[in-house]
Amino acid sequence: MRLLKVATCNLNQWAMDFDCNLKNIKESITQAKQAGAVIRLGPELEITGYGCEDHFLELDTINHGWECLKEILVGDWTDGILCSIGMPVIKGSERYNCQVLCFNRKIIMIRPKMWLANDGNYRELRWFTAWKHKDQLVDFQLPSEIAEAISQKSVHFGYGYVQFLDTAVAAEVCEELFTPIPPHAELALNGVEVFMNASGSHHQLRKLDVRLRAFIGATHTCGGVYMYSNHQGCDGGRLYHGIQMLLVSDGCSCVVVNGDVVAQGSQFSLRDSEVVLAQVDLDAVASLRGSISSFQEQASYKNTVSSVLVPYKLCQPFSMQMSLSSPLKVSSWSFTIVKSGIPDINYHSPEEEIAFGPGCWLWDYLRRSGASGFLLPLSGGADSSSVAAIVGCMCQLVVKEIDNGDEQVKADAIRIGNYTDGQFPTDSKEFAKRIFYTVFMGSENSSEDTKKRAKELADEIGSWHLDVSIDGVVSALLSLFQTLTGKRPRYKVDGGSNIENLGLQNIQARIRMVLAFMLASLLPWVHSKPGFYLVLGSSNVDEGLRGYLTKYDCSSADINPIGSISKQDLRAFLRWAAIHLGYSSLAEIEAAPPTAELEPIRSNYSQLDEVDMGMTYEELSVYGRLRKIFRCGPVSMFKNLCYRWGSRLSPLEVAYKVKHFFKYYSINRHKMTVLTPSYHAESYSPEDNRFDLRQFLYNARWPYQFRKMDELVKELDGNEVALGETRDEDKSKVNGVGMGIVAAGSGDPKSGL
Repeated sequence: MRLLKVATCNLNQWAMDFDCNLKNIKESITQAKQAGAVIRLGPELEITGYGCEDHFLELDTINHGWECLKEILVGDWTDGILCSIGMPVIKGSERYNCQVLCFNRKIIMIRPKMWLANDGNYRELRWFTAWKHKDQLVDFQLPSEIAEAISQKSVHFGYGYVQFLDTAVAAEVCEELFTPIPPHAELALNGVEVFMNASGSHHQLRKLDVRLRAFIGATHTCGGVYMYSNHQGCDGGRLYHGIQMLLVSDGCSCVVVNGDVVAQGSQFSLRDSEVVLAQVDLDAVASLRGSISSFQEQASYKNTVSSVLVPYKLCQPFSMQMSLSSPLKVSSWSFTIVKSGIPDINYHSPEEEIAFGPGCWLWDYLRRSGASGFLLPLSGGADSSSVAAIVGCMCQLVVKEIDNGDEQVKADAIRIGNYTDGQFPTDSKEFAKRIFYTVFMGSENSSEDTKKRAKELADEIGSWHLDVSIDGVVSALLSLFQTLTGKRPRYKVDGGSNIENLGLQNIQARIRMVLAFMLASLLPWVHSKPGFYLVLGSSNVDEGLRGYLTKYDCSSADINPIGSISKQDLRAFLRWAAIHLGYSSLAEIEAAPPTAELEPIRSNYSQLDEVDMGMTYEELSVYGRLRKIFRCGPVSMFKNLCYRWGSRLSPLEVAYKVKHFFKYYSINRHKMTVLTPSYHAESYSPEDNRFDLRQFLYNARWPYQFRKMDELVKELDGNEVALGETRDEDKSKVNGVGMGIVAAGSGDPKSGL
């Protein structure tokens, strides 16, 4: 047997905070060494933080990276342990995203990333060059300060692997795993048994299974030990890691052996450093490869990959003192340990992901921003109540981590909550009272039901809650307008025009935004608390896509935890949170029809969101996925929806719906340029600043595209329903073969696309 103990890490790094990042790296190496590991893998660009963005263009960032690496190398951190450390490196005139492999106070090899992430939230080609020379390792002259400190002038640089006396180890960096021809296949044929994937992958709903399947597939057919490390937390942008909204990764480092997951870290955690350990037998890798005839044949005429020889053994022989890690049990959504004693692979449900991902993101943002808490305009509706529940979940997580002995979380909570005399949070509701303000800003159009729901939820969470009427401010503004113009607008139900009606709604919404920011800055002073509060937004991804929000209204805030989450998912989350977070009032909130409550309620009229929008939230999710994920223009969307909805709608009706969506999407696209920075959770987010790079000025008539749709409707005899009723058992065929790959699953808002 060749027994090997490896360690991979979830680290909560912060872009450009070199002290914090170096501390976490050192702590993770210490934990790995104390546990007896001989390989330690950290996340991508861990020294600088992944989300530095244009700071990568500054030479200071590169220089500080080398300074931090020097501090690691001159100490005993790398004695007896192979450490893969991520940092940017300049070679000649090119800048590379690199993994630096260090061992016994020397740099063994520098491995530049060959395939860069450059879509969605990622712009790596803006800052880095891809390494293109797969056929060689070249000589790299180390910076003079490093060379003098470690008595080493140069190092091998490029694509290759490290050959120890008893095994071979290689790096495969993040995006490279997901390329059509990933490096690990070729490396396996060259005898590499241990693969180290340093990643900077962000969290997205239902994404974890995609990653785990990739790790499992990487070793299922050709064997090997696959180590995966990731950032965890908000490092300065829009994303949450662990898997750039505020950049947050969801962690979930893991180790896979021959297709079996044998160790897995947490997906969401408030900890700054988490080390995942696994003990494996490399003979199992050799045995599997030797039993696969096709592997043997392909290995016999492989392309040779360059290597660096290190005359050192990493493995231990057979010993009963060193147990082996067992495969984790695969199950459905699970957050527990099964009674058999075999741990489950930990898959969170989407509802849990909405609770824990944005909850951890909010905590990172709060503790790093210098703020003393949050303020939320709480309307009693589904969206703002979801945000309130997420903050409540965050408070529960903080208290739980303190109970578990996390001193960093405890110190942050004491500082933010302004605890004195040795006190600290022991109850989530008491902690919420110190750091969370909720405000119901009612008007003459607000119902007593929503006011009551907001108060009940605030009491359950523990927030400091206020009820305030904005009617006086609205009346003052209308009187000023009347003085200036001689006219006073009326609501539509009272005989006013659409323009008057919209103007009156916008006044209320914008007053709430101004009041929220005033309260956030002054309420701490009123209560003799230090600092300021961050204003939380609560518009969902579907409202952003449709533009169903007022520019600079209470959707304008400091940050928004739900800005990339669909209404469908939020309602499911509310049902879950009512039970699992203990906020029972959420069940009543979820059941209520969505309404902005900006128009007067009459016996024959009540304002409803879906009526105002002219489309349902479920339809918006379908439009969003087709527009963004499947890159459909109006005509392609029409064709796909003729298949999807053809059993109940005529082509003429489908065309009307598509035109209606694109009209209002286009008219309101400018609102995305000022959208509150949001937690990134959904792949059809319309967020303009980073993720959805489309123009914001459109010809909203879409004359060419709509004319093409009209021609198709005419050809299809568009007044008639085109398809018969689709039986449930045939829906997969309609969504798959019948509709083509472009639209597969596009009609299911819960699909993981």
